[in-house]
Amino acid sequence: MKLSDVVAFMGHQVHVCRYREAGTLLGWMGSDLRGKRVLDVAGGDGYWAGQARKRGAEAVSIDLMRKKMVYGRTLANAPALIECDALRLPFADGSFDAVLSVCAIEHFDDGGKSLDEMARVLKPGGEIFMSADVLSRADAWPKLRDAHRSKYHVQHTYTHGSLRELMDDRGLDLVRYSYQFRTAAAERLYLSLSTYGGKVGFNAAAPLTPIVAMTDRRAPNERGSIVLIRARKRG
Repeated sequence: MKLSDVVAFMGHQVHVCRYREAGTLLGWMGSDLRGKRVLDVAGGDGYWAGQARKRGAEAVSIDLMRKKMVYGRTLANAPALIECDALRLPFADGSFDAVLSVCAIEHFDDGGKSLDEMARVLKPGGEIFMSADVLSRADAWPKLRDAHRSKYHVQHTYTHGSLRELMDDRGLDLVRYSYQFRTAAAERLYLSLSTYGGKVGFNAAAPLTPIVAMTDRRAPNERGSIVLIRARKRG
């Protein structure tokens, strides 16, 4: 294994939330993606699109961060990496069987426009697998909330209900949703790590992942820090 792959593994999978988040979305997508075209919107270095490629997909990742994409080309399972704007995708209508987007929509000025584009390039019957910041209890910790939003350029937050409405207007039906960091303690942990720990803190907190997952299973699936969505384009 190349050093770049080790570094990418540590950055994406040794992480208190990202592996469970993206891993769940890929699990919903399926283990055998042969014959499928998959687009990862705002995929950074393309690591998660690369995981779809490992499962047999023809995978494409788009982003505007050229430095990350140059690095992504060194990875063993690098997808096709295209530098472009998520609000103006350079693909024909109905080009993809599935669209993946991991905690990206909250960073866009116009989340609805990004969903317009995701829906447009998706084939009828194709599916979107995405996650978004919710921060459902963030008002209880205004300093942490404001620091998180500033540090990560969070423009908007969403719930499964607000995303359902946006998707319904674009011919997409919500199939499944799940919240992560559902309890108040877990949400505060998430915000504290994002504010004070950053990437290093999230990675250092990785041993807590099973505990957070266990508390999520026991808590109602009604709110949390992150929401995961699976939606299908009407045929």
